Amino acid sequence: MMDREHVPVLLDEAVRYLDVKPGGKYIDCTVDGGGHARAILERSQPGGSLLGLDADPAAIAVAARRLEEFGQRAVLVNENFRDLHDVAVAQRFKPADGVLLDLGLSSLQLDDPGRGFSFQAEAPLDMRLSLQQTVTAADIVNARSEGELADLIYRYGEEPLSRRIARHIVQSRPLHTTLELANVVIRAVGGRRGKIHPATRTFQALRIAVNEELDNLYTALEQALDILVPAGRLVVISFHSLEDRAVKEFMRQEAKGCRCPPSLPACVCGRQPRARILTGKIVTPSRDEALKNPRSRSAKLRACEKLG
Repeated sequence: MMDREHVPVLLDEAVRYLDVKPGGKYIDCTVDGGGHARAILERSQPGGSLLGLDADPAAIAVAARRLEEFGQRAVLVNENFRDLHDVAVAQRFKPADGVLLDLGLSSLQLDDPGRGFSFQAEAPLDMRLSLQQTVTAADIVNARSEGELADLIYRYGEEPLSRRIARHIVQSRPLHTTLELANVVIRAVGGRRGKIHPATRTFQALRIAVNEELDNLYTALEQALDILVPAGRLVVISFHSLEDRAVKEFMRQEAKGCRCPPSLPACVCGRQPRARILTGKIVTPSRDEALKNPRSRSAKLRACEKLG
């Protein structure tokens, strides 16, 4: 049941960098259990409003219950944030004063044994955020070639033993459950390595591939900056290095403006800076937060402000 208490990560920091003001319009692109959304709605009183998106219909249902007291100030839509611009226009949230993306998998999703995100319990190899998607993790594991699987696990999981894991997966097919896959990975790498489970990176890679997370992130970042008012804020919380590098590079390019090759003596593209980076040093959870919520330990927050 996906309605346990949801603990939002870097809550105070996210609200502070969004610079939430009374009467403002804000968009939470991954509303999840509604933790960040609730804080934004409370801080934006009186008259503030929030548009919450989530690809997971179960997350929307949980958020709807937890934000019910805010009435029409909270608008929730079951859509992927790759469609941010269209949803914002349809719901009259363009322009917006702030946009938040809290990336990665939530505790609510990870702890739901039927979703197939975790290697801690037996479940179908699914990993879809939305059942409207057709491709599952089982489809990828059982249909891709050994080379394709190795490249995918290396690219999205940053797994140095990806080729060995891919070879063992192909030799063990068909695979249908999370524990089947996890045990294959354990055999491939020879048991536990360090503090993380041997299957962590492989499961991460499959989840990213199933939900096209990186492609959707690039699309959402571009759209988010477009729909902000001048001086509007974009805040992104990421949980692994691929996401963080994408966010860092996007904000750096938008703050730089010019995208001409370094070999050119002068700018010919004419592109002007569109943002000012607010987080010169990356923001991470405090020691106290990391102790209270261990899943927050890998969180990284970056923020920028749209230029006029």
